[in-house]
Amino acid sequence: MPTDDQLEAARALRRQILGEAYVDAQRGDTNPRLQELQDHITSQAWGVWTRGGPLTSRDRSLLVLAMTAALGRMDEFKLHTRARSRAGVTDEEVDELLFQIAAYCGAPAGVAAKRAVLEVRSEEQDA
Repeated sequence: MPTDDQLEAARALRRQILGEAYVDAQRGDTNPRLQELQDHITSQAWGVWTRGGPLTSRDRSLLVLAMTAALGRMDEFKLHTRARSRAGVTDEEVDELLFQIAAYCGAPAGVAAKRAVLEVRSEEQDA
């Protein structure tokens, strides 16, 4: 079980990377059971990001993009594609990552990831 300090560090980094608007929208439901699940997910997923060590937020962001694409989790892939610049990932790096995804995860995963990237970029241009 994470300490209160570890959970707070994970929450802060999640907010920094995913953005205020996204995190605030996710906290809209005050159901204690849903909050308990969200805290668990935050401590697990974002707790890894706060470990320090040789992997930077940029590295971790690229890994999350690759893993979510490989697993076909396109909603999560798009979320992290939107957050890429806050983690220090460039559009050029995402474009190159698509080749890695296609090569190691297969063409369907690469094509789905490319479509998701194009959708996110279109949304960003319209905003």
